[in-house]
Amino acid sequence: MRAFRNLFTVIAIGGLAMTGLTGCDDLAGKKEYLVTANKPNSVHLIDAETGQVVNSFPIPGDGAPGTLSVSPDGDVAYVITNHMETISGINLDTGEQVFRADASYDNVRVKHMFAMAVSRDGEEIFSFQTPVRILPGEYQVMDTQIAVYKTDAGIDAKPVRVFPAPRQISVLAPSTDGKLIYGLGPSVFAFDAKTGEIVSAHPLREWGRPNYGVPDILAAWPHYEVANVLTAPYFVPRTDKAPDAPDAFKTGLLTIDLKTGEVTTEDFENTSHLIFSSVLNPVNRNEAYGVYTKLTKIDRVANVVSNRIDMEHTYYAINVSHDGKTIYMGGTMEDVVAHNAETLERTWAVKLPGGGDQGLSSLRVVRR
Repeated sequence: MRAFRNLFTVIAIGGLAMTGLTGCDDLAGKKEYLVTANKPNSVHLIDAETGQVVNSFPIPGDGAPGTLSVSPDGDVAYVITNHMETISGINLDTGEQVFRADASYDNVRVKHMFAMAVSRDGEEIFSFQTPVRILPGEYQVMDTQIAVYKTDAGIDAKPVRVFPAPRQISVLAPSTDGKLIYGLGPSVFAFDAKTGEIVSAHPLREWGRPNYGVPDILAAWPHYEVANVLTAPYFVPRTDKAPDAPDAFKTGLLTIDLKTGEVTTEDFENTSHLIFSSVLNPVNRNEAYGVYTKLTKIDRVANVVSNRIDMEHTYYAINVSHDGKTIYMGGTMEDVVAHNAETLERTWAVKLPGGGDQGLSSLRVVRR
């Protein structure tokens, strides 16, 4: 288990550098697209049916691009960039930068630290921030916070409100009614979207499951927009098993229903493979998928792996089509691929312009 935890720590330190789309019913009948970003600093719009890159645009300033969110109408991609100090909004038809929020000011360096989400109505952006005051002989660590920006604020956007938030939140996701913002960290926090009050906190690190240790959760991909359920894999030691027992470590799936607020944790296998990100089938919620070096299909009724195939290299990010028939994977390198959700067979693959890797960029699904 320590090996998993050390790997995740290395990834985070190395530049985990998460976000809000909506699965609005009024977008039914629109064409489906994927949105991703790659190094040095570009954003791409991909036809989800054919894999053709429709548009590619540079993001002004330094990279590397990280967490990516898209407006509900699918017109603007908001990307954390500039060494995690800026959110840049790029029009996906024209390439114009229509929004920019530079978080740092004076002698305070502020990072948009992974977690970023667009509100359900598309009017606001929520960003989890870690400010540090830089003094002549000292770095003064300040309290973490969630800053809220108006999406129509242009290219010199400033927060319209800021509220305190616990440390180590790595994903933000709005409830379907827009009243709450869920933050995934040591607990699943539900914030009032207007006041910032913590309405509820579902413990994860201190979950208190009998015969279980502390779960290790790598959550950096906010791919909830299709099923309106945020998921993440977890890895956890059993405290009632010998360290060398086959079932000494378990892999499971955390789910957060963004409509009801229900949080579930279900083991589905003895830990044998890493999974970086996961997604729920929007049509058959008894199916989930995860990816890293292998693409895994999970039966959530029997809580078992129902299918698993090797991938030719690691993929960090996974998402799913609105009809639940296609799985999309990206992140890591310069390619995006699509697989049949039933058979797991590949249907298309595309390399992104410029050849730069996507790293930990999000892979979002939109209808426009």
